[in-house]
This record gives sequence, C-alpha cells and structure tokens, in this order.
Amino acid sequence: MAATSKKQSIVSKFWDYTMNRLNRTVFLGLKFTFPQKFLSPMGFSGMLTFCLFLLLGVTGAFLMLFYVPGIEGAFDSVEFIDEEIPYGFAIRNIHYHGSNAMVFMAVLHLYYQYFSGRYKIKNEMIWVTGMILGVVTVLEAFTGYNLLFNDRAELAVSIGVSLTVFSPIIGPTLAKMIWGQGFSDFLIRLYALHVFIIPIVMGILMFVHFPRFLVFDLPMWSAMVGIILITGGIFPVEMGVKFDPNHPPGITVPEWYLTGLYAFIRTGFDKFITGGLLPGLLIAMFLFVPFIDHSRKISWKDRPFFSALGIASITQIFITTIWGFYVHPDPTMNLTERLFIEPIPFYSAMLISVVFSFVVVYGFLKARSALVVPGKRPTPTKQTPLILNTFWTYAVLISLVIFEVVLNGMALMAYAGGLWALAMFETGAIFCIFGIIAHVYRSYNPKVIAAEKAAKEAAAKAATETEVPVPTITNSKTD
Repeated sequence: MAATSKKQSIVSKFWDYTMNRLNRTVFLGLKFTFPQKFLSPMGFSGMLTFCLFLLLGVTGAFLMLFYVPGIEGAFDSVEFIDEEIPYGFAIRNIHYHGSNAMVFMAVLHLYYQYFSGRYKIKNEMIWVTGMILGVVTVLEAFTGYNLLFNDRAELAVSIGVSLTVFSPIIGPTLAKMIWGQGFSDFLIRLYALHVFIIPIVMGILMFVHFPRFLVFDLPMWSAMVGIILITGGIFPVEMGVKFDPNHPPGITVPEWYLTGLYAFIRTGFDKFITGGLLPGLLIAMFLFVPFIDHSRKISWKDRPFFSALGIASITQIFITTIWGFYVHPDPTMNLTERLFIEPIPFYSAMLISVVFSFVVVYGFLKARSALVVPGKRPTPTKQTPLILNTFWTYAVLISLVIFEVVLNGMALMAYAGGLWALAMFETGAIFCIFGIIAHVYRSYNPKVIAAEKAAKEAAAKAATETEVPVPTITNSKTD
C-alpha cells in the first residue's frame, strides 16, 4: 500500500509540474471536452475535420519518405509504395480517402454552422477564417492528388493553368509565378505547395479559427477511421494511366469536389467567368452572410430566406457535380466533343432546380411560421437515452470483444495472403467495433441504473401501501 501511494504521489506531482509549466501556453488556452455520452457528431464536425488533417499529416509524412517529386519518378515511386513498401498500400489508401473525408467533413461543418446560426453568436472572425479554410482545404486536396501525375492529374493541372492564365490583368504573370515552365516545374511546385506552404497556411488559419472549447469523441473518431479503411477496402485507390506527353490523355474527370467546377468550364464560355467568377459568387454568399443576417433568430426554421438560400446552394452544388461526371457515350466522337457540355440544358437544369428548391423551402417555412401562435413555443421532446442493464451490457461487450478478436485474426490472415484490400476492410471493421465498444462502455452507468431500480422499487412500494383494503363480506346464518 505504501508503494502504491508513493507511486500515486509521484504521478500527481509530475502532473502538477507539467500543468504548471504549460499554464502559459496556447495548449491550455483550449478546453478539451471528452463527452461521457453520445453527442451528435455534427456539433463537433470541425474537430473531426482537424483530426483528419492530423491523420493526413502523419500518413503524408510516411509517403514523403519514398515519393520522388519529378516528372520521371513521381508515378513509379507511388507504384513502388503500393507494391513493395510494407503497409504502403494501406497508408496510401488512408491518405487518399482521408483527404476526401476531410473535404466532405469541411463542407458538412460549413452547412451545419450555417443552418444552426452559429455565426450570430459574435463568431464572425471564426466564420470568415472557416470559409477561407474550406477553400484552402480544397486546394490542398487538389495539389495532393496531382502528385501522382497520371492522366487525371494532367487534366487537373491543365484546368488550373488555364484558369490562372485567363485571370484578368495579372493572369499570365500569376501563372508563371505559380506554375513555372512546363510539367517538370508543375510537379515540384505542387509538391512544395502540398507538403509545406498550404499546410502552414492552414495551421495559421486554424490558430485563429479554433474556439476555446473543443470536443474530442474517441468512439466517433474510431468509427471515422474505420469508415475510411472500409471505403479503402471496397474502393481501393487506383494508379490510373501514367501520363505520357507523346500521347493524348484519355477521358477522365477530376475528383468529386471539383467536378462542378469542371462542368462550368466544359460549357465553352469564358474560363475565368465560368471557372472563377461563378464559384466565387457562391463563396462570397457564405462569406458575407454574418454581415447581412442581423436578425436575432437562431433556428433555421425561423429564418426562411437564409435557410432557403442554403438549400438552393446545396441543390446547385449537387446538379453541377452530377453534370461534371457526364461524358457523351458515342465513342466515335473526338475527345473535345465527348467532353463538351451543352450550355442551354446545363444552365437551364441548374437554374430551374435552384429556383424551385428556394421557392419550396421558403414557402414551406413561411407557411409554418404563420401557423405558430405568437409567444408560444413548442415544448421540446425529451429523448430518453437507451441504457442497458448490467447483464445486457456485459453480454454485448463480451460478444463485441470476441468478434473483435476474430476480426483481428481474419485481418492478419488476409494480409499474409496478399489480400490487402480485404485486410484493410477488416481493419476498418475493427476500428468501427472498437468505437461501438467504447460507446457501450461509457453509456453503462451503474449509478443511473441503481437510481432507476430504486425509483421503481419505491414506486411499487408506494403503490402497495396506498392500496385501499377491500372489506370482506361474511354471510352469517341465523337459525
């Protein structure tokens, strides 16, 4: 017992020493919360995006050890990582699908903050830096998937160069400064942007963007990593076709978060207007919303105009993204003709969908607000959490742990047999089940269960004591 108390005192002294020395650092200026119950991941989607940024930094550092940034060695070095480096296939898939997940979570975080009205709580600086971070995140992902330098990367680089060249006044000078001369310069500059310049910019913006209170949920983060691994197992990232300057590239499209921009460019109009000005209007709309919406209403149901505007923007992104994947099915046509998008049906479909969604949402919310009695707020429904009793908690936990052990064995067997995609899928399932185990464990609260049991016993006892005894009627027989 003495040794135990001595060890505890040493640990507590070390903890106090560390905290006192960190007292003036930025780290202790942030308050980390580890929730003891399930919270909606939408509330801390920004923290999940930041965790994905850290995951990409770790996996990207591993890939940097073997990547050769040059027109001759880029494609071959990535192929070497895939086929020869132990766990290289898994690391590359995590990095690729993690970048897609980060862009998706950033967009999800933007719309959650928009519809929940978080920018109204004196958070204009956080909102503006968040919008800039979103754009920079897409640029970071864009520069990353171009480093493979296959046909898809060549298409993306060509689009980036053309957009820069067609910028008014400083276009050619800006293109020369950013892209350099020829494909050999492209790769070196994209590499510098991806691994050094843009991450530093993102780190500075995050320093200003982070609020004081951050929520880190271990089960949700474990499930997120699991989903990335499962996605990599089902849809492993491919090498594509190595770019050959002596042969024209085949038909391909950029990543999903750039196909909407690609659709605008393929309509044949001025590239700066379609590829720069029109998407810039969407970004500007979100950027200036906190300075336009001065109402004190927070809920999206009470802000019909801005809620309808947000839904219309989602519709526009969805329509243009779908059109960006369109390729004319006739193989006898040349490449330019197959990739050309007729502007009249494209812009008509976009405008009709946007206007229709805006009118429907705005009209619905206006009609709803007209039915609400002034001064009377609907009573919120309290959700009762699902809490398992002791027996079922242990039964579920033991079953999940057994399943976890079996999955570990199956993943090792799949990896040893060269079935890397299957091994990655099973590893993702391991992470997801671990998240479920952690959630079930934290949801089990003996105090709550004991209190509910005591309340039931007290209610049963009170019901028994308040029962009115029924008088018995005896029949007396008189002679």
